[in-house]
Amino acid sequence: MSAETLYQNPLVTRYGSPAMASLFSEHHKALLWRKLWTELARAEQDFGLPITDAQIRELEAGQTIIDFANIHEHERQLRHEIMAHVQAYGDVCPLAKPILHWGATSCDISDNADLIIMRDAMQLLEEKLLRVMKALAVFARQTKDIPTLGLTHLQPAQLTTVGKRATLYLQDLLSDYHELQALRLELRFKGFRGATGTQASFLVLMNHDVAKVKALEQQVAHRFGFDAIYPVSGQTYPRKLDYRIVSWLSSVAQSAAKFAVDTRLLQSRNEVEEPIETSQIGSSAMAYKRNPMRCERINSLARVVQAMPTALAATASQQWMERTLDDSAAKRILIPQAFLAVDGILSLYHNVIAHLQIYPKMMHRAIMEELPFLATEEILMEYVRAGGDRQVGHERIRVLAHQAAVTMKEQGVPNPLFAHLQSDPLFAPLGAKLTACLDPYRHIGRASEQVEEFLVQTIDPLVLSVEDDEEAIHV
Repeated sequence: MSAETLYQNPLVTRYGSPAMASLFSEHHKALLWRKLWTELARAEQDFGLPITDAQIRELEAGQTIIDFANIHEHERQLRHEIMAHVQAYGDVCPLAKPILHWGATSCDISDNADLIIMRDAMQLLEEKLLRVMKALAVFARQTKDIPTLGLTHLQPAQLTTVGKRATLYLQDLLSDYHELQALRLELRFKGFRGATGTQASFLVLMNHDVAKVKALEQQVAHRFGFDAIYPVSGQTYPRKLDYRIVSWLSSVAQSAAKFAVDTRLLQSRNEVEEPIETSQIGSSAMAYKRNPMRCERINSLARVVQAMPTALAATASQQWMERTLDDSAAKRILIPQAFLAVDGILSLYHNVIAHLQIYPKMMHRAIMEELPFLATEEILMEYVRAGGDRQVGHERIRVLAHQAAVTMKEQGVPNPLFAHLQSDPLFAPLGAKLTACLDPYRHIGRASEQVEEFLVQTIDPLVLSVEDDEEAIHV
């Protein structure tokens, strides 16, 4: 049957990168299992078990000879995935078959492999996360002085700058970056613990030499780049780790979704526009449409990831005693998909922010629609400074502002408040000072300075050495 006649996971075919999809592939998993079996045998030989050099060499040579048809046939008969792989590996390594998987339980292999895969997947995402942060930092620095209308409750508030708003997205990603560093401290090698985590089988193999048992698993852990091993476990590593990892992925998705939603809203105001290809079609019916499809895709993928931690929380809470197998399907489905989704999200995020088009004149138009209202506090202060009564000035501004708002809404005309203030006997004497209050740059506060301080003190040290991601140029 062709691929088109069977369901294909869109996270592999459309969204995630080949590098991430490869990490979670059946081939990579099988290869890791064989490497773990080889290193376990090597360590057992080093600590005195009767395993020959010829058997180790055979295991090394047979690692890449992976016959999935043979594996599937073994599993059809045995109904046990790990043992199917043991038998298939033994088929290509007949000399080493008798000592293969010696002393181990299934999770001594599968769980350690899962930890290796998740560690490497987090490394891939860290690199992408930092690239997005670098692109955002560049954008923030380039736009730190461009005034734009700040919105609270999606209503006009005070002015900010385009770059200052970008630092809010950076702050979210910085939080995700720090959370990743903390998570790495929790990620350890499971070790070789046997069926209930007591290492009873390895104690028998090592003639009850506790030091050798501990040294054996430490040696294998080091071979796979782990300095630490979980001090205690049942048959599996703690399933709360899966919840913690996917919760972190959800957090990254949340950060990206916030940016994407804002960009979609601002694109509807014609103030920004995500990259659009020359021949891109926005609608099959409306030829003029220029839809923010990349940001919409970020939000769609993020929604999926944000729903995943709940299932893994349930899995962690339902691991009876030393283990139960009802974690298997959830792990197989959710963990790879969460990583692939966030992998795609970060590629999209980088593409959008690296090529985001901004329209300062449209921003200025929106500012000038609202600035007469926003400037009234400063106008009132200038009026009092010129000798006026604050309460009298406040009441007059309130009345004129109300009249202007009604006129704008009922007649669809530009904001007439400033003209009303200029012609009003109470404020006309302010003259040039009144006009100066309508300079947008007088209303952005310390936004530009805050951007530069944040970038120099916090972001630049993390991202200056990060290389650009050419893969994310076209998404």
